[in-house]
Amino acid sequence: MRAETLGIIGGTGWLGGALAQALLDTGFVSAAQLFLSNRSGSHPLSATGAHLVGDNQALVDASDVVIVSVRPEQFNALKIDASGKLVISLMAGVTAQTISEATGARAVVRAMANAAVEIRQSFTPWHCALELPASEVDFIEHVLACVGTTSRVPTEDCIDYLSALSGTGPAFPALLMTALTHQAMAAGIPQDVAHQAARGVVVAAGQLLAKHDPQAMIDSLVAYKGVTAAALQSLLDAGFERQIGEAVQAGAEVARRGM
Repeated sequence: MRAETLGIIGGTGWLGGALAQALLDTGFVSAAQLFLSNRSGSHPLSATGAHLVGDNQALVDASDVVIVSVRPEQFNALKIDASGKLVISLMAGVTAQTISEATGARAVVRAMANAAVEIRQSFTPWHCALELPASEVDFIEHVLACVGTTSRVPTEDCIDYLSALSGTGPAFPALLMTALTHQAMAAGIPQDVAHQAARGVVVAAGQLLAKHDPQAMIDSLVAYKGVTAAALQSLLDAGFERQIGEAVQAGAEVARRGM
């Protein structure tokens, strides 16, 4: 499948805009093929030659494939007719059935990107309940791969769960970094040093995980039975994995019941 035209509703927001720029930069679509909805009709992306339109239905009518990248609570107000078209939703908590019934789309894909689209490092899982032709699967994966990596998941529930895991993007690392900083300061470490130390743990040291198996790394560090082992064991004894599981499940439940 090679769509002649691609439209992004919300195409000048942070997520839609990042995807639009990546699609253009990678050459997946030309500016002439790309339609973006924007209420004001002006945006820096217009300098690329992409079409900016103020009416969502006009965008849908002009596009072979429609990507919906708006906040979930804004979906009901869209009122678009996408009959016969492929619709790719980047919204959390809005089911494929709801999207299909509201838009008349022939096929609905739910995908869940995260804030790492800004650096094109998002992991974006996707799901479609229909059997899609190989060419269409290839198209969807190429679109999502423009901002990172992607994988098709077997159920829509996986998307809801992953909305609270990978979909949170930097939220969990940011919380860890903040907690480490605050605790270091509470222990008497100067604020700037505490911040640098915590940043080293989350940002710099975290890059090692791109090259090493995390469990093997944990096992090797625990084997030394030193400072690191004591810190890790304290977290494990306090139910660290259980607390992480409960946190992700809490987010997933919000996605499952809709927002």
